[in-house]
Amino acid sequence: MGTIIKNGTVIFDGTKVKTDILIRDGIIAAIEAGIEAEESDEIIDAEGKTVCYGLTDVHVHLRVPGRPDKETIASGSAAAAAGGYTCVCAMPNLSPVPDSPENIAIEQELIDRDAIIDVLPYAAITKGRKGEELVDIKALKDKAVAFSDDGSGVQTAEMMRLAMEKAAEEDVLIAAHCEVNELLHGGYIHDGTYAKVHGHRGICSESEWAQVVRDLELSLQTGCRYHICHMSAAESVEALRAAKAQGAKASGETGPHYLILSDADLQEEGRFKMNPPLRSASDRDALIKGILDGTIECIATDHAPHTAEEKAKGLEGSAMGIVGLETAFPLLYTNLVETGIISLEALIKLMCDNPRRIFRIGGAMRVGEKADLAIFDLNSEYSIDSREFKSKGKATPFEGWKVKGRCIRTIKDGKTVYEYGKA
Repeated sequence: MGTIIKNGTVIFDGTKVKTDILIRDGIIAAIEAGIEAEESDEIIDAEGKTVCYGLTDVHVHLRVPGRPDKETIASGSAAAAAGGYTCVCAMPNLSPVPDSPENIAIEQELIDRDAIIDVLPYAAITKGRKGEELVDIKALKDKAVAFSDDGSGVQTAEMMRLAMEKAAEEDVLIAAHCEVNELLHGGYIHDGTYAKVHGHRGICSESEWAQVVRDLELSLQTGCRYHICHMSAAESVEALRAAKAQGAKASGETGPHYLILSDADLQEEGRFKMNPPLRSASDRDALIKGILDGTIECIATDHAPHTAEEKAKGLEGSAMGIVGLETAFPLLYTNLVETGIISLEALIKLMCDNPRRIFRIGGAMRVGEKADLAIFDLNSEYSIDSREFKSKGKATPFEGWKVKGRCIRTIKDGKTVYEYGKA
């Protein structure tokens, strides 16, 4: 028979419609009001709830192969499902690095065995992510969602040009971590007021935007599809806006923390340390403007779990990275939608529709598509408690924040993979 989701407010074709959804054989069979109960053997009452296509995160770290003490495919995909995600893209800073068909097969085997949602692996741009030798893009293109050396910027223009030329030939996406090593000077938080007042070494914004500008010029020259990872600086937004106006096949993402926090919110704890760092309030405002005018088309968490010990050494000594899969939607709904900055429909585009389009993942709230759905209770208010996370990582700057918009059920291929309150 199938499953009916009854009386939900469905995000459908960019609008909100109160209607029913019929699922058969893992596929959306109908989206219409008044679907009869006799057509199913399971009814999910979504009265007062919001139903959308499953969220998609194009930038997560699942740590395996290499560091299963930080995260695994099982724990990471469970965390994603708890956040309403049905698809995530796993970054390549792993051991072994997915820089060959043989190495990416090791990661894929773990995904096939343990993932409860779609987990799509990245391949590296360069062998070992060292920036010295290009991977065989043609051999890897059907095995990877995109190519990135995330965690490391490609330092030379010559190497990035070569990568973009090959990527353009094969019509694959380059997703770049933009960071100029020689401008870091041992910094670990933003080179702003907080760093100066508290005696910390800062990371200047130019370390990000200088490489963004370089890469966008190369993208225009080569015709490469190019995506900027975790944008944090106002200058990066301006550069992307200008390049798009010139016809670049370019896109960008930012993270929930960059849209909500600034370096004025820093505390002397490792849970406030990530790369790129929280920048100024004016940078945050530029990022918000970027999502409003379509310059930035994706919100991705950069979910980066570490062990408790690695995050317990203050701002200077802690590892860089925070978790985000289980908090992204409620934080963004509470701080952007409830405050009137963006609409709920616009948020879903940023967290689902646009990432799927840019990364050519497929899937949408349409009849005939896979039944990958998330149900949220927008009226459910609660406090973020990292002890409840399914992720092995617990470091979040939003500990204790009150939010609205709890994910109460996530459905993958027509089957419930997460239900709030159930183990």
